[in-house]
Amino acid sequence: MTGLAQLLQVSEDMLWLHAIVFLRIGPIVALFPGFGEQTIPVRIRLAAALAFTVIVAPAVAADIPIGAAQGTALYRIILNETAIGLMFGIGLRLFLLALQTAGSMAAQATSLAQILGAAGATPLPAIGHLLTMGGIALAMILNLHVDVARMMIETYGVFAPGALPSAAAVSQWGIAQVSGAFALAFSLAAPFVLISVLYNLTLGIINRAMPQMMVVFVGAPVITLGALVLLFLLAPVMLGIWVAAFQGYVANPLGLR
Repeated sequence: MTGLAQLLQVSEDMLWLHAIVFLRIGPIVALFPGFGEQTIPVRIRLAAALAFTVIVAPAVAADIPIGAAQGTALYRIILNETAIGLMFGIGLRLFLLALQTAGSMAAQATSLAQILGAAGATPLPAIGHLLTMGGIALAMILNLHVDVARMMIETYGVFAPGALPSAAAVSQWGIAQVSGAFALAFSLAAPFVLISVLYNLTLGIINRAMPQMMVVFVGAPVITLGALVLLFLLAPVMLGIWVAAFQGYVANPLGLR
Protein backbone atom coordinates (compact mmCIF):
# COMPACT_ATOMS: atom_id res chain seq x y z
CA MET A 1 0.00 0.00 0.00
CA THR A 2 2.91 2.30 0.77
CA GLY A 3 4.35 1.64 -2.67
CA LEU A 4 0.99 2.44 -4.31
CA ALA A 5 0.73 5.69 -2.34
CA GLN A 6 4.21 6.70 -3.44
CA LEU A 7 3.33 5.89 -7.06
CA LEU A 8 0.21 8.03 -6.82
CA GLN A 9 2.20 10.88 -5.30
CA VAL A 10 4.81 10.70 -8.08
CA SER A 11 2.06 10.62 -10.71
CA GLU A 12 0.37 13.63 -9.15
CA ASP A 13 3.65 15.56 -9.04
CA MET A 14 4.35 14.74 -12.68
CA LEU A 15 0.87 15.88 -13.65
CA TRP A 16 1.32 19.19 -11.84
CA LEU A 17 4.76 19.65 -13.41
CA HIS A 18 3.52 19.20 -16.96
CA ALA A 19 0.41 21.31 -16.30
CA ILE A 20 2.51 24.25 -15.06
CA VAL A 21 4.95 23.94 -17.96
CA PHE A 22 2.05 23.80 -20.41
CA LEU A 23 0.78 27.15 -19.13
CA ARG A 24 3.95 28.84 -20.42
CA ILE A 25 4.63 26.66 -23.43
CA GLY A 26 1.07 26.73 -24.80
CA PRO A 27 0.99 30.47 -25.69
CA ILE A 28 4.48 30.31 -27.21
CA VAL A 29 3.55 27.40 -29.49
CA ALA A 30 0.21 29.03 -30.36
CA LEU A 31 2.04 32.12 -31.64
CA PHE A 32 5.11 30.43 -33.13
CA PRO A 33 5.33 30.87 -36.94
CA GLY A 34 4.26 27.63 -38.56
CA PHE A 35 2.62 25.85 -35.62
CA GLY A 36 0.42 28.80 -34.73
CA GLU A 37 -1.13 29.51 -38.13
CA GLN A 38 -4.90 29.68 -38.37
CA THR A 39 -4.83 27.20 -41.25
CA ILE A 40 -3.39 24.53 -38.91
CA PRO A 41 -6.15 22.47 -37.21
CA VAL A 42 -6.60 23.12 -33.52
CA ARG A 43 -5.87 19.50 -32.65
CA ILE A 44 -2.51 19.68 -34.40
CA ARG A 45 -1.61 22.86 -32.54
CA LEU A 46 -2.63 21.29 -29.25
CA ALA A 47 -0.58 18.18 -30.01
CA ALA A 48 2.44 20.38 -30.81
CA ALA A 49 2.03 22.26 -27.52
CA LEU A 50 1.81 18.98 -25.60
CA ALA A 51 4.89 17.65 -27.40
CA PHE A 52 6.91 20.75 -26.48
CA THR A 53 5.65 20.41 -22.91
CA VAL A 54 6.94 16.84 -22.70
CA ILE A 55 10.30 18.01 -24.06
CA VAL A 56 10.71 21.01 -21.75
CA ALA A 57 9.28 19.60 -18.50
CA PRO A 58 12.14 17.23 -17.58
CA ALA A 59 14.72 20.00 -18.14
CA VAL A 60 12.98 22.48 -15.82
CA ALA A 61 11.62 20.08 -13.21
CA ALA A 62 14.05 21.39 -10.58
CA ASP A 63 12.74 24.94 -11.05
CA ILE A 64 9.03 24.14 -10.67
CA PRO A 65 7.63 24.54 -7.11
CA ILE A 66 5.22 21.62 -7.10
CA GLY A 67 4.23 22.17 -3.48
CA ALA A 68 3.44 25.82 -4.04
CA ALA A 69 1.44 24.99 -7.15
CA GLN A 70 -0.81 22.69 -5.18
CA GLY A 71 -1.44 25.34 -2.52
CA THR A 72 -3.10 28.71 -2.48
CA ALA A 73 -0.66 30.22 -5.03
CA LEU A 74 -2.11 28.16 -7.91
CA TYR A 75 -4.13 31.03 -9.39
CA ARG A 76 -1.07 33.28 -9.31
CA ILE A 77 1.06 30.69 -11.08
CA ILE A 78 -1.61 30.26 -13.76
CA LEU A 79 -1.80 34.00 -14.47
CA ASN A 80 1.95 34.60 -14.34
CA GLU A 81 2.95 31.62 -16.46
CA THR A 82 0.35 32.43 -19.11
CA ALA A 83 1.46 36.07 -19.20
CA ILE A 84 5.13 35.11 -19.58
CA GLY A 85 4.27 32.66 -22.36
CA LEU A 86 2.25 35.32 -24.18
CA MET A 87 5.12 37.78 -23.89
CA PHE A 88 7.65 35.48 -25.53
CA GLY A 89 5.07 34.22 -28.04
CA ILE A 90 4.20 37.75 -29.17
CA GLY A 91 7.91 38.41 -29.64
CA LEU A 92 8.07 35.42 -32.00
CA ARG A 93 4.90 36.43 -33.82
CA LEU A 94 6.18 39.93 -34.50
CA PHE A 95 8.77 38.49 -36.88
CA LEU A 96 6.05 36.97 -39.04
CA LEU A 97 4.13 40.25 -38.91
CA ALA A 98 7.31 41.99 -40.05
CA LEU A 99 7.35 39.79 -43.17
CA GLN A 100 3.68 40.51 -43.82
CA THR A 101 4.24 44.25 -43.35
CA ALA A 102 7.25 44.20 -45.68
CA GLY A 103 5.20 42.40 -48.33
CA SER A 104 2.34 44.90 -48.01
CA MET A 105 4.74 47.85 -48.25
CA ALA A 106 6.44 46.39 -51.31
CA ALA A 107 3.12 45.59 -52.98
CA GLN A 108 1.68 49.05 -52.34
CA ALA A 109 4.84 50.72 -53.61
CA THR A 110 4.89 48.73 -56.86
CA SER A 111 1.14 48.55 -57.58
CA LEU A 112 1.00 44.79 -56.99
CA ALA A 113 -1.32 44.89 -54.01
CA GLN A 114 -4.47 43.80 -55.83
CA ILE A 115 -3.33 40.97 -58.12
CA LEU A 116 -3.09 37.22 -57.60
CA GLY A 117 -4.73 37.32 -54.15
CA ALA A 118 -3.78 35.29 -51.10
CA ALA A 119 -4.48 31.80 -49.80
CA GLY A 120 -4.12 32.50 -46.09
CA ALA A 121 -6.72 33.24 -43.45
CA THR A 122 -5.68 36.91 -43.43
CA PRO A 123 -5.93 38.71 -46.81
CA LEU A 124 -2.42 39.57 -47.97
CA PRO A 125 -0.94 40.91 -51.19
CA ALA A 126 0.79 38.33 -53.32
CA ILE A 127 4.27 39.49 -52.29
CA GLY A 128 3.36 39.35 -48.59
CA HIS A 129 1.89 35.88 -48.96
CA LEU A 130 4.98 34.66 -50.81
CA LEU A 131 7.38 36.06 -48.20
CA THR A 132 5.29 34.72 -45.32
CA MET A 133 5.14 31.20 -46.72
CA GLY A 134 8.86 31.33 -47.50
CA GLY A 135 9.69 32.47 -43.97
CA ILE A 136 7.58 29.72 -42.39
CA ALA A 137 9.16 27.11 -44.66
CA LEU A 138 12.66 28.31 -43.75
CA ALA A 139 11.78 28.28 -40.05
CA MET A 140 10.83 24.62 -40.33
CA ILE A 141 13.72 23.63 -42.62
CA LEU A 142 16.36 25.24 -40.41
CA ASN A 143 14.96 23.52 -37.28
CA LEU A 144 14.21 26.80 -35.55
CA HIS A 145 11.59 24.98 -33.48
CA VAL A 146 14.50 23.17 -31.79
CA ASP A 147 16.08 26.52 -30.92
CA VAL A 148 12.70 27.72 -29.65
CA ALA A 149 12.51 24.68 -27.36
CA ARG A 150 15.94 25.65 -26.02
CA MET A 151 14.66 29.21 -25.54
CA MET A 152 11.66 27.88 -23.61
CA ILE A 153 13.98 26.08 -21.21
CA GLU A 154 16.19 29.13 -20.76
CA THR A 155 13.21 31.34 -19.88
CA TYR A 156 12.89 29.49 -16.58
CA GLY A 157 16.35 30.70 -15.63
CA VAL A 158 15.19 34.30 -16.11
CA PHE A 159 11.58 34.12 -14.89
CA ALA A 160 10.96 31.60 -12.16
CA PRO A 161 7.47 30.05 -12.08
CA GLY A 162 5.10 32.40 -10.31
CA ALA A 163 7.44 35.41 -10.65
CA LEU A 164 5.89 38.11 -12.83
CA PRO A 165 8.31 40.60 -14.45
CA SER A 166 7.86 44.28 -13.74
CA ALA A 167 5.42 46.20 -15.93
CA ALA A 168 8.00 48.88 -16.76
CA ALA A 169 10.53 46.33 -18.03
CA VAL A 170 7.88 44.51 -20.08
CA SER A 171 6.65 47.76 -21.64
CA GLN A 172 10.17 48.80 -22.62
CA TRP A 173 10.85 45.35 -24.03
CA GLY A 174 7.57 45.42 -25.97
CA ILE A 175 8.27 48.85 -27.45
CA ALA A 176 11.72 47.68 -28.52
CA GLN A 177 10.28 44.56 -30.17
CA VAL A 178 7.56 46.45 -32.05
CA SER A 179 9.97 49.14 -33.26
CA GLY A 180 12.45 46.44 -34.28
CA ALA A 181 9.75 44.61 -36.24
CA PHE A 182 8.79 47.75 -38.16
CA ALA A 183 12.45 48.58 -38.78
CA LEU A 184 13.01 45.06 -40.12
CA ALA A 185 9.91 45.32 -42.33
CA PHE A 186 11.03 48.63 -43.82
CA SER A 187 14.56 47.30 -44.36
CA LEU A 188 13.19 44.33 -46.29
CA ALA A 189 10.85 46.50 -48.39
CA ALA A 190 13.38 49.32 -48.96
CA PRO A 191 14.42 48.20 -52.51
CA PHE A 192 10.79 48.20 -53.65
CA VAL A 193 10.16 51.60 -52.10
CA LEU A 194 13.29 52.96 -53.79
CA ILE A 195 12.30 51.63 -57.21
CA SER A 196 8.84 53.11 -56.71
CA VAL A 197 10.30 56.55 -55.97
CA LEU A 198 12.53 56.36 -59.06
CA TYR A 199 9.59 55.19 -61.15
CA ASN A 200 7.38 58.08 -60.09
CA LEU A 201 10.17 60.62 -60.59
CA THR A 202 10.82 59.25 -64.08
CA LEU A 203 7.14 59.42 -64.97
CA GLY A 204 6.98 63.00 -63.74
CA ILE A 205 9.96 64.03 -65.87
CA ILE A 206 8.56 62.27 -68.96
CA ASN A 207 5.15 63.83 -68.41
CA ARG A 208 6.67 67.31 -68.24
CA ALA A 209 8.73 66.69 -71.35
CA MET A 210 5.91 65.03 -73.35
CA PRO A 211 2.50 66.15 -71.99
CA GLN A 212 0.62 64.43 -74.83
CA MET A 213 2.01 61.00 -73.98
CA MET A 214 -0.07 58.70 -71.73
CA VAL A 215 2.78 57.79 -69.42
CA VAL A 216 0.61 55.61 -67.19
CA PHE A 217 0.00 53.09 -69.98
CA VAL A 218 3.73 52.89 -70.61
CA GLY A 219 4.85 52.96 -66.99
CA ALA A 220 2.42 50.43 -65.48
CA PRO A 221 3.86 47.39 -67.30
CA VAL A 222 7.38 48.61 -66.53
CA ILE A 223 6.83 48.90 -62.75
CA THR A 224 4.99 45.57 -62.65
CA LEU A 225 7.73 43.73 -64.52
CA GLY A 226 10.44 45.50 -62.54
CA ALA A 227 8.82 44.57 -59.23
CA LEU A 228 8.50 40.92 -60.24
CA VAL A 229 12.13 40.76 -61.39
CA LEU A 230 13.25 42.51 -58.21
CA LEU A 231 11.26 40.07 -56.10
CA PHE A 232 12.82 37.14 -57.97
CA LEU A 233 16.31 38.48 -57.31
CA LEU A 234 15.89 39.74 -53.74
CA ALA A 235 13.52 37.22 -52.14
CA PRO A 236 16.37 34.89 -51.04
CA VAL A 237 18.29 37.83 -49.58
CA MET A 238 15.21 39.17 -47.79
CA LEU A 239 14.42 35.79 -46.27
CA GLY A 240 18.06 35.33 -45.26
CA ILE A 241 18.01 38.65 -43.40
CA TRP A 242 14.73 37.69 -41.74
CA VAL A 243 16.04 34.28 -40.63
CA ALA A 244 19.18 35.87 -39.16
CA ALA A 245 17.05 38.34 -37.18
CA PHE A 246 14.73 35.55 -36.03
CA GLN A 247 17.64 33.40 -34.89
CA GLY A 248 19.08 36.36 -33.01
CA TYR A 249 15.83 36.82 -31.11
CA VAL A 250 15.51 33.11 -30.28
CA ALA A 251 19.09 33.03 -29.01
CA ASN A 252 18.59 36.15 -26.86
CA PRO A 253 14.90 37.07 -26.55
CA LEU A 254 15.41 39.63 -23.78
CA GLY A 255 18.56 41.25 -25.13
CA LEU A 256 20.49 40.43 -21.96
CA ARG A 257 23.76 39.43 -23.63
